[in-house]
Amino acid sequence: MKRKLFEQFKKYHFEWKHLAVLFMVLIFFQLLVSYINKVSLHHLIDQTENWYKLDSAEKIANLTSTSIELLMETNPTKKTYSAEERRELIQAFNIIFSQQILQRNIQEVCLLGEIEGQYYAIDNGQSLFDFFYLDNPRLLQTEHVHDEAIGLYKELEENIRRKEQILSLEEGQVYKVFVPLVPRGEYFGALFMRIKPDFGFITTQITSNYDETALIFSALILFGLLAMFYISAYTVRERDEAQQLLFKERERYIKEHIAHQKEALFTKRIYHTHHKAEKIMGFIKEDLRNLNPNNFEDIRHRISQYANFISRVIYDMKWYDPPLQTIRSPIFKTDLNGVIRFIVDAIFQRTSSQSEAVQFTLKLDDRLPLVNINEFVVWEIIEPLIQNAIDHSKVETIHVEIQSHYDAQNQLGSIRISDNGKGIREDLLGKEADGIQRLFLENISTKEEGRRTGYGCYLSYQIALRCGWKISAENSSAGGASFIIFIPFGKISRKAPGTHEKNEGTQHAI
Repeated sequence: MKRKLFEQFKKYHFEWKHLAVLFMVLIFFQLLVSYINKVSLHHLIDQTENWYKLDSAEKIANLTSTSIELLMETNPTKKTYSAEERRELIQAFNIIFSQQILQRNIQEVCLLGEIEGQYYAIDNGQSLFDFFYLDNPRLLQTEHVHDEAIGLYKELEENIRRKEQILSLEEGQVYKVFVPLVPRGEYFGALFMRIKPDFGFITTQITSNYDETALIFSALILFGLLAMFYISAYTVRERDEAQQLLFKERERYIKEHIAHQKEALFTKRIYHTHHKAEKIMGFIKEDLRNLNPNNFEDIRHRISQYANFISRVIYDMKWYDPPLQTIRSPIFKTDLNGVIRFIVDAIFQRTSSQSEAVQFTLKLDDRLPLVNINEFVVWEIIEPLIQNAIDHSKVETIHVEIQSHYDAQNQLGSIRISDNGKGIREDLLGKEADGIQRLFLENISTKEEGRRTGYGCYLSYQIALRCGWKISAENSSAGGASFIIFIPFGKISRKAPGTHEKNEGTQHAI
């Protein structure tokens, strides 16, 4: 049986580190319990101290005064006492005074009175007998140790005589109590007591109870923590198993979702480039019809570029997730300025319907380094942005300016494609939660709905991301909109042809 319990307990991996944690938690809870108990004790004492001190002081003083009054009432002042009776009466008075003084919380006790303007303080039986029973009270001697009490009595005599009620004064932890002495209904003076209530026995009892309570709490906390650990370990084990199943299901779902997204992007990319390939095939046919010995080299170069683009389109149809090395690799040495010139000259300027309505200005920085990106991937990024600038300008004469720039200090290149159109709606320039401008989201377009639009900017943005580039859009204060492609460079070891040190660009107007 013990072995089964041990094996059952062992699978929860109860180790010394767990004991250390439990011990630390126990100490923490013990300190917390101690603090709470001390605060509670302090609060209790604060709430009851004033009431208890005053009540206990007044009760003691009242009891003493009552004892004196009873003794005086049973021994009338008009009677003649023998020496033995006098001795017994004086002894009785002394017992009353001495019993109070023997209590450690009573610091001073005396009977205050006044005869013919003379104030007296009586603290023993002989003086009390002389004060009340002698025919000549002038023989009574005053005690200077009670001068403070006499002074207070002088100030309060009228109030005490009129009300005939107990009067208490608080001075820190000390109470000064005046009890009117009225034997047989006649006011004779007041009993004064200086009392400092003692809470030592209460504190001792509370401390003892607190230690017992703390020990019980510690034991309960320890057993509670052990039970919590057992239950939590079992719950965590069950949770971990459930989480593993959930993670596997989630992983499978994410993989399927990513695959679906890649397939959807692949389909849209192929659809978007299909009509471009058709247009390129038309250019090839036109060049072949116009081929002659004078333009052979120009047409051969142009047809070669067209054919490479068609090959790239066909190559992309092989898979929806092409390897990264087919996009960027050290083997690629692409001149971005050359790609821009070719796209403008061989694509957009050959469209007869736009040849007069669209004008291009190229301001290309010859210092722009070569990039390790497939030039036809660059083509897929730049061409849709130029087409978007033309399609959304909404002006009769469209002017498109393409400018490249290289910041050698920050090793950052840029390509800006600007137009003189109506600009981009402000809501499309806003950014989503992931920081992407809405213009570059899927199925976002300013064209009429139902024309399978919203792919151009989206595909350019997604392809640029795979190249390590970024694209942003903005409106110009002078009118029109701009697309800016940011191209980060690492350590550049090879410059583009025609690189020179001066920060000069070339202008090529078409």
